[in-house]
Amino acid sequence: MPLQDLTPQLRTRLNHTERAVGWFVFLATILLLFGFGYYLYHAAERKGWFLMQARFYTYVNNATDLKVGAPVYLMGFEVGEVTGIVAEPPRTKHNVRIDFVVKQVNQTGKTPVPYFSYVWYQGSYVKVNSSGFLGKNGLEITRGTNGYSIYITRPLQTLTLAEAASVPDPANWRLAENLFYPGTNVIAVPVFTSFTNFALIAELKPETLPAVHIVGKPRKHISAVWDDAAQRYRQYDEHNDDPTNAYELPVAESPALADQLQAVVAQVQQALPNILALTNKLGIVLDNAANATSNLNLTIAATQPLVHNFTAISGDLRGSGALGAWVVGTNGVFQLDGALTNVNALLASTDTNLDQLTEQIGLTLINVADITSNLSAQVRANSNLLWGISKTITDSDDFIQGLKRHWLLRSAFKTKATKQPALKNPPPTQAK
Repeated sequence: MPLQDLTPQLRTRLNHTERAVGWFVFLATILLLFGFGYYLYHAAERKGWFLMQARFYTYVNNATDLKVGAPVYLMGFEVGEVTGIVAEPPRTKHNVRIDFVVKQVNQTGKTPVPYFSYVWYQGSYVKVNSSGFLGKNGLEITRGTNGYSIYITRPLQTLTLAEAASVPDPANWRLAENLFYPGTNVIAVPVFTSFTNFALIAELKPETLPAVHIVGKPRKHISAVWDDAAQRYRQYDEHNDDPTNAYELPVAESPALADQLQAVVAQVQQALPNILALTNKLGIVLDNAANATSNLNLTIAATQPLVHNFTAISGDLRGSGALGAWVVGTNGVFQLDGALTNVNALLASTDTNLDQLTEQIGLTLINVADITSNLSAQVRANSNLLWGISKTITDSDDFIQGLKRHWLLRSAFKTKATKQPALKNPPPTQAK
């Protein structure tokens, strides 16, 4: 039915229905677009599209089990992923180039952590380790130990020496390049050298002072990257996918698990002959040990009677006085006891007699002392007594000598002649 054929009441009701349907479609479209945008936002946030990403690359010998999207770890945290694996052209120094990114990772309820700030100019390198039993490799970056961060988020500006000398608040400015004395080591380093020591900087850089950055509130994107060739920071473009717009990290590549197993198998094969020889020697040693134990069993069986006899003897010697009875017999023990009793009595009587004899000898010595003292007193009283005794002795000797020479008594004093052996060669007689 054409619309003009409707009644005014039906036409008014149809217009209200069309208007309600239009509003419903409009609101549904708005809600659909809002939901889709919300989903895209959370997906981008989850994938780190709004977070800062620092590009790195390294070279490895082979890309076994490595693939795009493999995780990158730093201090045990997953901080990035592999973005590219490319084989290098022939006749080049390297085999495979691995491109990867280190992201700013979100933490629940905390500020996102820019993990690329832990990657420093010195001390940071990439390790390609086997992360599973089947040899699945992963990338791991070591934390920097010396130097300064490779990527920075502070604004970088190039100023002339006159402009740098007139900057406000020089303490908030930091140098962005290495400065040297001619022919010497680094004297001023970036990030740590401020413009408060402007005289030193002017002396080292008399013409221009490029590449300085302000130390202030960090930006939400990476502003500069360190350039090894120029020894200074240079501008960094996050949207430039050129392979040169990245920083190369040195690599410490460990052998694949299959290569390690092959090396272990080779070592086992080399050591197997020695192991077999050792087992043969162990067999010989075990045979000798078995023979020794067999001989030892025979020796033990032969010594059983000796042990039985020793047990019997030790049983006989267990009582009091058993050793003496076993040595001299039962009668000998009684006789020895009697002899010892007699010896004890003899010693007792000897001690008594010895005491009496000692007393008598003491009395005799006293008497002799008295006699000698009396004699000494007589000699002192009569000084001619000794001369008279001496004269008497001399006369007695003369008398005896006269009796020896008297013809009647001469024979009484003769001595028997001793037989002397005849001399074989008697001395010659002298002619008278």
